[in-house]
Amino acid sequence: MINADRRLLLVHAHPDDESISNGATMAQYAAQGAHVTLVTCTLGEEGEILVPALEHLAADREDGLGEHRMTELADAMRALGVTDHRFLGGPGRYRDSGMMGVPSNDRPDCFWQADLDQAATDLVPVIRQIRPQVLVTYDENGGYGHPDHIQAHRVAMRGAELAAVVDYRPDLGALWEIAKIYWTALPESFLREGLRRLRDSGDTTSFEGLDPDGELPFCTPDHLVTTQVDAAPFVEAKMAAMRAHATQITVDGPFFALSNNAGTHIWAVEHYQLVHGTRGRRDGPNGWESDLFAGLASR
Repeated sequence: MINADRRLLLVHAHPDDESISNGATMAQYAAQGAHVTLVTCTLGEEGEILVPALEHLAADREDGLGEHRMTELADAMRALGVTDHRFLGGPGRYRDSGMMGVPSNDRPDCFWQADLDQAATDLVPVIRQIRPQVLVTYDENGGYGHPDHIQAHRVAMRGAELAAVVDYRPDLGALWEIAKIYWTALPESFLREGLRRLRDSGDTTSFEGLDPDGELPFCTPDHLVTTQVDAAPFVEAKMAAMRAHATQITVDGPFFALSNNAGTHIWAVEHYQLVHGTRGRRDGPNGWESDLFAGLASR
């Protein structure tokens, strides 16, 4: 049994998603003594490879990228100080589906094709063992429409529901109800600010085609955002974790240079939408919470 007073569970689709979306949050809570658990649903076998020397691992060649990304994830977790990271149902149980609409979506072993209740049942014993007060996953659209992100959302929400059902598979452990569930969020105002900073820095290639004063896809209306975690002391840990995912992320150029000076705000601050539970003290900007555990007593 985990004895930490605060226990946080994150459910992500592929290795690297956690570092990009929640790396600073994870590092901050781990450093504060919370028990942080990451469940990754696939090995990311279909990802593009940014390291030329490793292109032979691609899905259409040796198909060895997933095993390599397991090593990258372990290195990223060390950078964040997270010691509990697992794969849903075990490594390789569910295969990366690739982007929406590609042939790999139709593979019977891909995550997109997984039976929802079966995949959620693989999450239930984790929930009942860890007994998290807080769960973090994606919104219904998976943030930007990737099938594995959408499926991870569905599995996390269904898993949380099943873990609290008294008569559901008692062999999976004692039932547990999660007090607060959050979806990752990218506030519209925050995205616009970041785009303006990029434009002012002279970067004309990052986010090409996005107008900071125009219509923006894949962002969260500010009124739906409930929580902002400002983890500025842990921005370097987040950047180190992102660098660990070398096949997927190139941490250079003006876009990532914004992690220095005024741009630290962009990478250190992460946002959430509370969708289950009661909002705690609203001591952050815009009347937002500043702590995912706000309002919760230890249990």
